[in-house]
Amino acid sequence: MADPSSYRPKPGQIPDSPGVYRFRDEHRRVIYVGKAKSLRQRLANYFQDLANLHPRTRTMVTTAASVEWTVVATEVEALQLEYSWIKEYDPRFNVKYRDDKSYPYLAVTLNEEFPRVQVMRGAKKKGVRYFGPYGHAWAIRETVDLMLRVFPVRTCSAGVFKNAARTGRPCLLGYIGKCSAPCVGRVTPEEHRELADDFCDFMAGRTGTYIRRLEKDMMAAAEEMEYERAARLRDDVEALKRAMEKSAVVLADATDADLIALAEDELEAAVQIFHVRGGRVRGQRGWVTDKVEAVDTSGLVEHALQQLYGEETGDSVPKEVLVPALPEDPEAVSQWLADRRGSQVSLRIPQRGDKKDLMVTVQRNAQQALGLHKTKRASDLTTRSRALEEIAEALGLDTAPLRVECFDISHLQGDDVVASMVVFEDGLARKSEYRRFQIKGFEGQDDVRSMHEVIGRRFKRYLQEKERTGEWEEAPAPTGAVPAPEASGADPLENEPREDDGRPKRFAYPPQLVVVDGGQPQVAAAKRALDELGIDDIAVCGLAKRLEEVWLPDDDDPVVLPRSSEGLYLLQRVRDEAHRFAITYQRAKRAKRIRSSPLDAVVGLGETRKQALIKHFGSVKKLKQATIDEICEVPGIGRRTAESVAVALASAAPAVPAVNTATGEIIEEDDGGSAT
Repeated sequence: MADPSSYRPKPGQIPDSPGVYRFRDEHRRVIYVGKAKSLRQRLANYFQDLANLHPRTRTMVTTAASVEWTVVATEVEALQLEYSWIKEYDPRFNVKYRDDKSYPYLAVTLNEEFPRVQVMRGAKKKGVRYFGPYGHAWAIRETVDLMLRVFPVRTCSAGVFKNAARTGRPCLLGYIGKCSAPCVGRVTPEEHRELADDFCDFMAGRTGTYIRRLEKDMMAAAEEMEYERAARLRDDVEALKRAMEKSAVVLADATDADLIALAEDELEAAVQIFHVRGGRVRGQRGWVTDKVEAVDTSGLVEHALQQLYGEETGDSVPKEVLVPALPEDPEAVSQWLADRRGSQVSLRIPQRGDKKDLMVTVQRNAQQALGLHKTKRASDLTTRSRALEEIAEALGLDTAPLRVECFDISHLQGDDVVASMVVFEDGLARKSEYRRFQIKGFEGQDDVRSMHEVIGRRFKRYLQEKERTGEWEEAPAPTGAVPAPEASGADPLENEPREDDGRPKRFAYPPQLVVVDGGQPQVAAAKRALDELGIDDIAVCGLAKRLEEVWLPDDDDPVVLPRSSEGLYLLQRVRDEAHRFAITYQRAKRAKRIRSSPLDAVVGLGETRKQALIKHFGSVKKLKQATIDEICEVPGIGRRTAESVAVALASAAPAVPAVNTATGEIIEEDDGGSAT
C-alpha cells in the first residue's frame, strides 16, 4: 500500500486549467483516468487526509504510485480525451458499462454495390446503416419479412448472390416477390440502391410519405379497374402498418430521442436506454456495472453518455437526449454530443408530459434489470458458497455461517416503533422464518435501546424453546403451557404454536451469525443482550449503510471488505431485506392505527362483523345513535355483542370536527367510519 504523499506533486506544479489525469500503479499500469475543469483543484482533493476520502477513492490513491496529467484547451476536449484513454487503458478503478449480451441490429450494407439487409451483432462497420438495437433477433426478422413486400431489397449472403448470378436463377424470395433479384439483372444497381434508401428512410421514421403514396397508387389502380394491382398495393399498405405496429407510438410529436434511466445501490448500477425514432421505440438496451469508483448519479450518466456515443457520429446521435440527472458539466457534454452529431443536441431532464411518463417506464426497466442481475448472482451455488467463506474469514469465524439472522429497527419520528428479523440459510432468504416485533419496553425513538430489546426477546425465546425440548429432542408440550411473557400481546408472527407437530418451533434454531443494521452502538447493544442471556457461541456484526463498513463488538475500527467481495454483497442483501421487511410492517401498523375506530375496542368483534355493522347503518355516527334492538337486527350480531358495541361507542371520545380552512365551516361526518 503506497502513501499518497510519496508521489504528491509539488505545490504550484499542477496547472490551473482543464485537463485529463492518470493514476498509475507501481508497475506503470493506468488504474484511473479522470478529467477536470481545473486540474489543480481536482487533484488536490485526492491528496488530503485518507480518513476524509471515500473508501473506494482511498483504495485507489493507496494503490497508485504516481499521477500525471495532460492539459487541453476546453472541457469538451477533456471529455473526449478521457473517453479515449478509458477505452485504451481499461483502468480498473473506472466505471465501465458492459453489455450483458450482444444486442442484434438491423443493418443495411450501403457500402456494397447491391446493399443487403441483415441482422448484425458486434462492432459497427463503416458504410453500414444500423437500426436498433433490438431485444431479440426474431423481432428484426418479423419486421423485415413484412417490409420486403414493399421494399424488396436483397437479403442473401455473398455466396448465394454469386451462385444465383452464375446460374441465372434467383433464390426463392426472388420468385415470390420479396426480392427484386438484382443478381439476375431484374433491376439495375441504381434502382436497387433506391429501394435500399427507401427502406432506410422508412426504418428511420419517415413512414407517412410511403403509406400515403401507396394509398394514392391503390386508389388510382382501382379507378383504372386494375384490381389485381390495387389488391397488391392494399396488401403492401397493410404490411407496412403491421410493421409500424411492432413499435407503438410513445411520443406523439414524432421525436427522435434517446432516454437513459438508472437504478443503483451502494455497489452496482444498471442503465437502460430506449431509442425513440419518429416517436416510436426502435430499440432498447441496458448494462449493469460495478461501482468501482466513488461516483454519484450525475457521474454515472456521464459515463453512460460516453459509452453510448463515444464511437457514434451523425444521426446515430439523436437531437434529444433525456437523462435522470445532468452531468457535472452539462454544457461541455452537450457540446461534445453536438460535435459528434454535427448539429445541436438537447441534453435535459424531462419534467412533464409524455416524455416524463416514458422516462418512468425506462426507470422501471432499469430497476427490473438490476433486480434480475442480483437474483441471478444470488442464485449461483458457487457464488453463495464463496460469499459465506469470505464472511467467515473476514469475521474470524470457525465455520461458514449457514444461518444468518439480520435485525432492523423502523419507526416514523419515534411513532410505531417496530423491528424485523429476516433469515438467510445457505445464502438464500428463508421467508417462512421471518419475524416481526413491536417495541414495548419504552416509548420514543432510541434505535440502540430498541435493538437491545429485540435481540433479548428473540434469544429468550430460543433459550425457552431449547429448555422445553431438551436440547432439540422432540418432546410433547407441557400441559397447560402458556405463552412466554415476552410474547403476550405480541404480533401473530411472534406467537409460537403450543402443539407439537413434529416440526421445529419458530425460535428453535440458533443462527451462527447475527447481523444488525447499524454501526458500533447497535452492535454493542446486540452483544450486551446476548451476554446478559449467557449466550457466547453466536457471532455478532453490524453493517453501516453509509460506507458499507462491517463492525464487530469491542473493535474500534471496522472491517472493510473489498468492494467486489461476494461476502459484502451477501451482507448487503441481508441488511436490505431486513430493512424492507421492517418498513413494510411499520407502514402497515401506522395505516392500521390511522384507520382505527371505536369498534376496535369491542372484544370478539372481527373485521367481517364490523363491516356488516357499517354497511347496515352507513356510518359509525349513525350506528352510535342506534338502539341495542336495532343493532341486533344486523345478521350475525347477538344481543350480548350489541350491548358491547353500544357501550364501546358510548364511552368513545368524540371525534375532533373537521374544519374547512377556506370557509371556517364545521364539516359534518355522515358517511365515514374511520378516524383519519
